[in-house]
Amino acid sequence: MKTGLFISLEGPDGSGKSTQLTRIKSFLDEKGYSITVTREPGGTVIGEKIRRLVLDKEYAEMDNRAEALLYAAARAQHVTEVIKPALERGDVVICDRFIDSSIVYQGYGRNLGWQQVKEINEFAVAGCMPDLTFLFKLNPEIGKARIDAGERDRLESEENEFHQEVFRGYEEIEKLYPQRVIGIDAGGSVDDIHEKVIWHLDMILKEKYDT
Repeated sequence: MKTGLFISLEGPDGSGKSTQLTRIKSFLDEKGYSITVTREPGGTVIGEKIRRLVLDKEYAEMDNRAEALLYAAARAQHVTEVIKPALERGDVVICDRFIDSSIVYQGYGRNLGWQQVKEINEFAVAGCMPDLTFLFKLNPEIGKARIDAGERDRLESEENEFHQEVFRGYEEIEKLYPQRVIGIDAGGSVDDIHEKVIWHLDMILKEKYDT
């Protein structure tokens, strides 16, 4: 039975998720919560191998459907091996990307259709969904410019049109799931963004653990 709290972080490439994840972890550490921090694709030995495969720029010929299925496969392993056990222990799980990334990157960016990608991933996660998702909203051109061209992976290297579609997908996700997805303007300072995140997170923690 799930007793922990599952938080996912989403947003375009370069939106500052990693920085905010570190700050969220520090906040929860100070509060004394047991925390599991993980990422997608990855989080397991199998998942990390898939990560290297799907993000490697050498594999430009990868079929879009193959890409979507590989992400879902890594997610299935991740849920089974890491996320569900951590939630059953009562941990607060913080995951850098989850199912929403597949819906927007493959469903919208790759034009595979959000419903089809959603169904593939619902099978993969077997009902394990985030309680709360922070969506860091930033113009994708600004986010991409923050990443050195030589360090961009296969998806980060895509044309601006692809990233605009991804951002459009995120906006749709925010509208579809207002109870779960909290949009945060990621164009401000790191401190301002963190304050907004912590305000929302504190409310959720009080609702879950203080009632």
